[in-house]
Amino acid sequence: MSDAALPDKRRVAESFSRAAASYDSVAELQRAVGGELLQRLPSLLPARWLDLGSGTGHFTRCLAARYPQAEGVALDLAEGMLRHARPQGGAGCFIAGDAEQLPLRDDSCELIFSSLAVQWCGDFAAVLGEARRVLRPGGVLAFSSLCVGTLQELRDSWQAVDGFVHVNRFRHFADYQALCAASGLQVLTLQQQARRLHFPDLRALTHELKALGAHNLNPGRPDGLTGRARIRALVEAYEQFRQPAGLPATYQIVYGVLRRPA
Repeated sequence: MSDAALPDKRRVAESFSRAAASYDSVAELQRAVGGELLQRLPSLLPARWLDLGSGTGHFTRCLAARYPQAEGVALDLAEGMLRHARPQGGAGCFIAGDAEQLPLRDDSCELIFSSLAVQWCGDFAAVLGEARRVLRPGGVLAFSSLCVGTLQELRDSWQAVDGFVHVNRFRHFADYQALCAASGLQVLTLQQQARRLHFPDLRALTHELKALGAHNLNPGRPDGLTGRARIRALVEAYEQFRQPAGLPATYQIVYGVLRRPA
């Protein structure tokens, strides 16, 4: 995937900043994925950890509880998320920063934890390179992300309506495999897992995506209001996917745990 196919960082930061107050109310999937990532962490006792893409600070506080003797750093691109998270604590410092250019010293952390953040980074090779630089020998990078196939039902429904890109693009799982293999980090685990949510109607799904700040951020998306006729056509197209539990929304999750060689 080319960098041009991914959203502009400023647009991502602005969207998630606006969603800071509403994010936790609809973040069931995000909490489940991050919780799964926590369970995948190998046994370690970091002196310093980094929550990369810390958002509202939910997992910052989880990491603080798990490693009470360690120094914690929370970093996010979205200032609004940091303003929301900072009063709730969990880290010694909250930093506005870019995963592709970490404002941290070489060999300064034993653990980098990043749940559902790096899918917004255009240059994942740079993210891995920065992780390798910042981690101490033997340190661990644990990340979750999204790959192609995420929200495929919504993508296919829009394709049937007008052919425009209305759903965020993500990398192929094979890209994650290739980039991790070439990173200089030891790949402990790298897996893809599908998770499916169900919604009573399309409005409930689109409301959740907007509340998360994860609605369509693609470059080249159609401008202007979506006409009522197109919305009706989208509803009809999506209804073809309906299951007994409701309208499905499938997320393809990537879980990776990598270690910097000692």
